[in-house]
Amino acid sequence: MQKVIDEIRKFNEERDWDQFHTEENLAKSISIEAAELLECFQWNSSYNRTEVCEELADVLSYCIMLADRIDADIEEIVLDKLEKTKKKYPVDKARGVSTKYTKL
Repeated sequence: MQKVIDEIRKFNEERDWDQFHTEENLAKSISIEAAELLECFQWNSSYNRTEVCEELADVLSYCIMLADRIDADIEEIVLDKLEKTKKKYPVDKARGVSTKYTKL
């Protein structure tokens, strides 16, 4: 993961783009790119894997940039959130169902 973070930083520094990467702009970009990812599945369940991977890469890149911008450790925040989610969705109640935790 550190290689990816370093490459994204280098890419942005070379282009002097960090000035545009406010927290707000990065959050907007995540949403915009997520919508483009969703567009790959808009009309049916078939999709072009290459296009999906490219859009997914865009979403992930902006997520990484936002985490970097706010000095959040990606591994730490994901694992912390997973622990909270495990408590909301205990295996004995959530296994095999898609019910929201408030209705389990």
